[in-house]
Amino acid sequence: MDWQKTVLIAGMAIVAWMLVIQWNQFQDAQQEMLLASAPPITNYLSDTGAATIVNDYNLDLELPTLEQPVLIPQKEENLQRNLITAKNNVIEVVIDTLGGDIVSAKLLKHLDKMPNEGGKPLAILERNNQSTYIAKSGLIGPNATDSKERPQFSSSINRYEIQDNQEEMNVDLTLNVNGVRIVKRFQFSSNSYDISVQYLINNLTNVEFNANFYGQIKRDSLPPSGSSSGLGAQPYLGAALREPEKNYAKYDFGDIAEETVKTSLVGGWITMVQHYFISAWVPPGNEKNTYSLKKMKDQDMYLMSFVGEPIIVGAGQSGSYEAIFYVGPKDQEVLSNLAEYLDLTVDYGFLWMVGKPIFFAMKAIHGVIGNWGWSIILLTLLIKLILFPLSAASLKSMAKMRNLQPEMARLKELYGDDRQKMSQETMSLYKKEKVNPAGGCFPMLLQMPVFLSLYWVLLESVEIRHAPWILWIQDLSAKDPYFILPLVMGASMFLMQKMQPMPTDPMQAKIMQFMPIGFTFLFMTFPSGLVLYWTVNNLLSMAQQWYVNSQLINKKK
Repeated sequence: MDWQKTVLIAGMAIVAWMLVIQWNQFQDAQQEMLLASAPPITNYLSDTGAATIVNDYNLDLELPTLEQPVLIPQKEENLQRNLITAKNNVIEVVIDTLGGDIVSAKLLKHLDKMPNEGGKPLAILERNNQSTYIAKSGLIGPNATDSKERPQFSSSINRYEIQDNQEEMNVDLTLNVNGVRIVKRFQFSSNSYDISVQYLINNLTNVEFNANFYGQIKRDSLPPSGSSSGLGAQPYLGAALREPEKNYAKYDFGDIAEETVKTSLVGGWITMVQHYFISAWVPPGNEKNTYSLKKMKDQDMYLMSFVGEPIIVGAGQSGSYEAIFYVGPKDQEVLSNLAEYLDLTVDYGFLWMVGKPIFFAMKAIHGVIGNWGWSIILLTLLIKLILFPLSAASLKSMAKMRNLQPEMARLKELYGDDRQKMSQETMSLYKKEKVNPAGGCFPMLLQMPVFLSLYWVLLESVEIRHAPWILWIQDLSAKDPYFILPLVMGASMFLMQKMQPMPTDPMQAKIMQFMPIGFTFLFMTFPSGLVLYWTVNNLLSMAQQWYVNSQLINKKK
């Protein structure tokens, strides 16, 4: 009676199948989108996100305090443009003085390729003939600067770079409109990926100034350059925001194309998520903000926007508004300090409550030894030690079942045609030998959430990107260039099978025999860090099996 082995095999097959589906579903969706995408990208003034616009390119938000002028689309290449470069120690951005938009952002500490392959600072935001991914912001409403056209700011210089003795650097764009002096200030800290976007308003008129700040991420659906393909891991690519009833709500491009998303709440944030990196707008946490996700009509372009509360500046008075724009790695500590629940963009799925402690344990180990490869190995060892009581129970049951295989084969020969008799004799044998047929299955199933969580931790951790281990493994986030680790993993899986009881059913036995081969080919496309974890886990499982078997042999003596 091999039902417990059947359950175990089925569980392993389901997990493998779920992983394959996860790796391929985003790639398929992206390919479908690209096939259906519109002609070459054309940018319009009316995509500013202003709630004042009444055509198809606006935020489509209901803000009754705002006026409703109609905008005439204009091609941006025909407009005056002056680009400003701003650089601190970790990021370099390009700001267009037409509107004051961030049209390029490069991460200086993260390269697009390995250094020995000629890696350059990784571009997250970019605007060119191939793709569009930018951060826009402005003022809309009764005294909008971004209503009928984008404002043309001015700047004293076109290049800013933070100095060694500077903690902060201000990039000021100025604008004078009908007696109101506006400074759009981008404030950079020396080693920070978050940028403070401020509007400093000096109302020199004798009437009240009233406008709303909007922040927007505008992006096409093209996958990031260098993203994985084939059977390799395909992480989430799309928008996310906090909602009143959900702290982390994801909407991929297909979801947004199908239906516009609208919500509002006090505080909150809106973000564009890709593997290891995000860009995000974080408005004031003590004000009510309105959010929307929308696809532009007849274009492969998506708008992720928010609008803040009215900025009211009395006659002869001064006022200000500040929002944060973050573009950088998915660093949990930094993101949690920036906004509540923003760290959930490091997505461990439904097992996040297990994944977070595992990540912090791995990070603590790395703080001591300084190598992420050895950290993965020591973390796997630590988890195996913690789960050893469960593993031991499972392995003991398997060892006992293996010892019973000759007797099980004899019973099958005697009573193979009589199911009832076969069942009775099998249960009698279990009772006599004090073997629990479920003992080998359920302890292993209880461990599955831990191992799945560790899988997602390694997949989501930007810390292992371009991180070396030893010898030929110089990037734990990339596949093994020589496939040595996958082959070792397959061999360890094969040897581990030999130490466990094989199913008496011929079909089940064949499936078990082919699993190491299938997993080896599958793992050839996995990041090296994941293959390292799985290989070490197999080797430790074999060591545990040997230990348990020797204990059982000693008891019999």
